[in-house]
Amino acid sequence: MLDHMLLDWYDHNRRVLPWRAQPGEQADPYRVWLSEIMLQQTGVKTVIPYFEAFTTRFPTVDAMARAERDEVLRLWAGLGYYSRARNLHACAVEVVERHGGRFPDTVEGLLKLPGIGAYTAGAIASIAFGRRVVAVDGNVERVLSRVYEIEEALPKARPLITRLAEDLVPERAGDFAQALMDLGATICTPKNPACALCPWVAACGARKAGTMLDYPKKLAKKAKLMRYGAAFVVQRADGAVLIGTRPEKGMLGGMVEVPNSDWTLEPVEALTPPLLAEWRHCGTVDHVFTHFPLRLEVYAAEVAMEVKAPAPYRWSSPNGPDGEALPTLFRKVLGVAN
Repeated sequence: MLDHMLLDWYDHNRRVLPWRAQPGEQADPYRVWLSEIMLQQTGVKTVIPYFEAFTTRFPTVDAMARAERDEVLRLWAGLGYYSRARNLHACAVEVVERHGGRFPDTVEGLLKLPGIGAYTAGAIASIAFGRRVVAVDGNVERVLSRVYEIEEALPKARPLITRLAEDLVPERAGDFAQALMDLGATICTPKNPACALCPWVAACGARKAGTMLDYPKKLAKKAKLMRYGAAFVVQRADGAVLIGTRPEKGMLGGMVEVPNSDWTLEPVEALTPPLLAEWRHCGTVDHVFTHFPLRLEVYAAEVAMEVKAPAPYRWSSPNGPDGEALPTLFRKVLGVAN
């Protein structure tokens, strides 16, 4: 009964999204996969321009697989969680080389691909291939926690939520998955749920009790300790900027950076600039990662044309590093330095 109520609502209220197939059309597995990877921990409004840029440059999984990984990283720059971009290219290569350019149509097959976890596999399998499987994300956890008044806190409650979701999946599995996503994103929101517009209002236990904002239950979060560091912006007389590439593993792996210190739990006292120059302090950049906030003191210097880039750094083009895979953190640093 709940599934039919939700699908009736979805048929009249579905969001129009660039990766979503029109009613009656078959979803494109490539576009579903790309959008689901981009939407991990990132909102729809932020994702849309990136999705459109990617599908313009890489209209098929084969086109992405043939591209250099650095080009994928450059297009991804600013979207965050950069391991997604590295896995995106690796997954495209594997789909082309090992699966003939076709995505596996089962959860089990999808889980073997780089960067695809349980939720993403369920979303692709249901939306692109019609498999009667569940895709449980934060939206689904919130909706079902409220409907069933689940008292167990996340993440321990996830197996129960998954079982409840599995019991609801109808034949229109892909539409049902997208309907649940839309319900959580537009109606059953975290702070101001529009219960009067919800197709499940009569069945929602939390709505009846007036306790919607108490769900889902979550364990208290541990305080995230600030880390500190310094960043050094060196600009050559022709406008080129000293840059390097971060190690493959670790934060911002494989992305472009300006020289910077280790990130420590105490403010950096002994600075080690990448080269001798007249350094000036330009200001501070604050940035928040998933696991910790970071504060960088920004220093800048100008050098002559003949100054060579010290290893392991290199000079960007004279126009600066705009065309490089520069993450948001270092774009902020350059903004302070300029």
